Amino acid sequence: MKSRAPWLEAHASSPTQKRFLVAMLAIDRTSYYAIILAMGSMTLLVSAQVFARYVLSTSIDSADELSRLFFVWAIFLAIPHGIKVGIHVGIDAIAGLLPAAVQRQLTRVMALASALVMVTLVWLSLGAVADKWQQLMPTVPVTAAMFYIAVLISAGHSLLHLIAQIWQVEPLPSAPAAIKEGETS
Repeated sequence: MKSRAPWLEAHASSPTQKRFLVAMLAIDRTSYYAIILAMGSMTLLVSAQVFARYVLSTSIDSADELSRLFFVWAIFLAIPHGIKVGIHVGIDAIAGLLPAAVQRQLTRVMALASALVMVTLVWLSLGAVADKWQQLMPTVPVTAAMFYIAVLISAGHSLLHLIAQIWQVEPLPSAPAAIKEGETS
């Protein structure tokens, strides 16, 4: 019988790491759905803008700004999911020649260095959010800090995935499991 709660079977060596993985699963799933919402909103808004411009001969004033905001949010929310599974630009020509144990330790060291970069980015983006908070976007009455909030969330979420890599715990899948043919939900 298959468990309906895979997050309860998180494979970690300690209760702290299991709780961390369960929390990460909740954050990942929330981020996963927020990415879908941002991409969908951007697509609908751009489509509505094209329709309004070419069919109705008018324009949606805030379409460019909002579609850019949705795009930025979608990209920055997706970055931690790439970090989680190691989908990022890297050159491993030399590291690939090293023994597996050395490669694992090198991965931990690089995750630690990247985590320090993310801590710095969290700090700097907090300052940027505070600096831009009073400034409004030109076409919508929303703070311009929304762009920097996406960076802040991305850096914090990335930091959590880097901590998991330092601990060498296997992340749980962020996307909901697909129901296979013949299975009931």
